[in-house]
Amino acid sequence: MSAAMLRPAEERIVHVPLGERAYDILIGPGLIGRAGGEFTARLKGRRAAIITDENVASHYLAPLMDSLQTDGIEAVSLTLPAGEKTKSFDNLAAVADMVLSAKIERNDAVIALGGGVIGDLAGFAAGIVRRGVRFVQIPTSLLAQVDSSVGGKTGINTRHGKNLLGVFHQPDLVLADTAVLDSLSPREFRAGYAEVVKYGLIDKPYFFHWLEKHWKQVFEGGPERNEAIAISCRAKADVVVEDERETGRRALLNLGHTFGHALEAATSYDSSRLVHGEGVAIGMVLAHQFSARLNLASPDDAQRVAAHLSEVGLPTRITDIEGELPPTDVLMDAIAQDKKVKGGKLTFILTRGVGQSFVADDVPPSEVASFLEDMRS
Repeated sequence: MSAAMLRPAEERIVHVPLGERAYDILIGPGLIGRAGGEFTARLKGRRAAIITDENVASHYLAPLMDSLQTDGIEAVSLTLPAGEKTKSFDNLAAVADMVLSAKIERNDAVIALGGGVIGDLAGFAAGIVRRGVRFVQIPTSLLAQVDSSVGGKTGINTRHGKNLLGVFHQPDLVLADTAVLDSLSPREFRAGYAEVVKYGLIDKPYFFHWLEKHWKQVFEGGPERNEAIAISCRAKADVVVEDERETGRRALLNLGHTFGHALEAATSYDSSRLVHGEGVAIGMVLAHQFSARLNLASPDDAQRVAAHLSEVGLPTRITDIEGELPPTDVLMDAIAQDKKVKGGKLTFILTRGVGQSFVADDVPPSEVASFLEDMRS
């Protein structure tokens, strides 16, 4: 029996059925140590280029390299600085050059070992080198395990905004090693938890209620954590299968992100002030408050969402961000770039209550600007 077949009882597998591009998400402890067996069981190539960052490399690069070598995979690695600013043109060029220098062919793989930043960057390179090579995600943050590693979105940031350059390039395998989450700082884990909450707020009110009751166990680890990750991955996989290229329902996954991305851009992606999950947390509260202001939802729902996110230690207000932010018109420019103006109106993910999100493509920019101005005071 191969190493890939010897699975711990607590391991979960979420299948993403995309026809010829279908893949599995494996969720459980110890997967980095078994990566070589999983790789050889699913991919034909025997070479890999690992992209990681300085923080992750010191903990997990050597064990991954050892596992790959044990199973006959020849691997090279590139270690980049940690942080959102790594998603740049210069680093995309560096990754592409390294992959080509390593003579990675189409059946070989680029492996992203890291959080969402590394996954987005490495996935973009995998999608454009030789017009597409195999891609394996090994997400090492909660945020990446439940969100960015699943679904095929890749990209880098530009001066115009976040993730405005990229391609859809589905992974061939996702290994979500839950043991690595124990090494995250409390702030990093909380930031990832915001994306877990998002799935409850989109269309799973029972999941949000479950999180309100069990969030402490999710933070502490154990079966509740694995369950929350598995539910989140299934939720994202279901949406991706229905709408892979975000022409309809997949836009719901942007709940909180339109406001959140604008706030990240406003801080110049300074992670000491705001990280992505914190921006999403504030953005989800703003989306519920804005919906209440438009008489689409009850203010009680916005208060409930804010109360839960605040209880776990996440920021929930624009004023929670340290330092000065640019004027509202600059935030509006970022929002317009993030979700494009259509006929002079913006597309937002709004809500009629907890677990009742919907796509609104007719939001007047003046209403958003007025709302943001009020929320800043």
